[in-house]
Amino acid sequence: MKNYQKIIVVLVLISALLTLTSCTQTEKGENQLHEKEQIIDYKEIVFSFEHPQTKQKYKIIHVNQLFYSYIEKVKDNPNLSSSETLELYNKEIIQPIYQDCFENGEYPLMAETLLNTVPKGLTEIEVVSKKMETRKAEINQLINESLLKSADLLPSQSDVAVCVFPSSTNNRTPFTVGAGKIILPLNLNVLDDSIKVTVAHEYHHSVWAEKHFSNNDWASVLDNIVFEGKAVMFEKSVYPDYGYTPIDMTYNKALWSKVEPDLNKYDNNRTSEILYGGKGLPKGYGYSEGYKMINSYLDLNPDKTPEEWTALSAKEIFEKGNYLENYK
Repeated sequence: MKNYQKIIVVLVLISALLTLTSCTQTEKGENQLHEKEQIIDYKEIVFSFEHPQTKQKYKIIHVNQLFYSYIEKVKDNPNLSSSETLELYNKEIIQPIYQDCFENGEYPLMAETLLNTVPKGLTEIEVVSKKMETRKAEINQLINESLLKSADLLPSQSDVAVCVFPSSTNNRTPFTVGAGKIILPLNLNVLDDSIKVTVAHEYHHSVWAEKHFSNNDWASVLDNIVFEGKAVMFEKSVYPDYGYTPIDMTYNKALWSKVEPDLNKYDNNRTSEILYGGKGLPKGYGYSEGYKMINSYLDLNPDKTPEEWTALSAKEIFEKGNYLENYK
């Protein structure tokens, strides 16, 4: 009986030791993601300013500074599952900026990929992030100028955040999540005035969302063409000497005949084909047509301000600009 009791005691001790060891290992594993935690004051990644007349407020959020800790933890934990990596990405990068960059945006689907896809090319992103650090003041100056010049032409009541992400490719497209929420991916192979034009383009989308978006409206192919055309016209109004968005001012009847029957359709795939090029249409075809629609309207209504023509429906722009006359 005594020997039996000794065996029980030994087993209990072994069990306790194993439990303690297991807990220690678990805690160690969990702490690996935190032992090199980078504590970043959110204010350190934000450059804030305001319009001198209207007092409209702006933020430039340098998201690249949040990537360092994330990249380091991914490297230190190569066995993380895809869901764990996404969770880490969300915690380290998305959550700190979510309110300013994404929350309550009118176009949440625009951000779906960015929010729910782990970024690739971390080595390149780390390089780009460091470049962004050295050129932070220049980036701030370019965006600052564009926002102020844009607001002079098209006043807004909404605070604006431009969230600057590092990108491993030059092909990441800027977009607007909604009123006051602009996403600007940068690779920095080139840092020039194209950033100013891009910000002006997206600022127009932001103001349109603020003043004219309605959850009850469905956007037709024509609506989307005019929507982008307005933004192109606006960017060229803010920066008339820059031609970063290529526009074909010819009126090609053969191409138009492929598009005109679809103008009143509610088809996102067809909209994309027309805007970006596809199914026999050249690259950026819809942007050119949209710009020319606004241009035709303004030729007949030259006194209209950006605020006035921004408020017009696509149907008004198309019909009152006599756009079809260009194809007769």
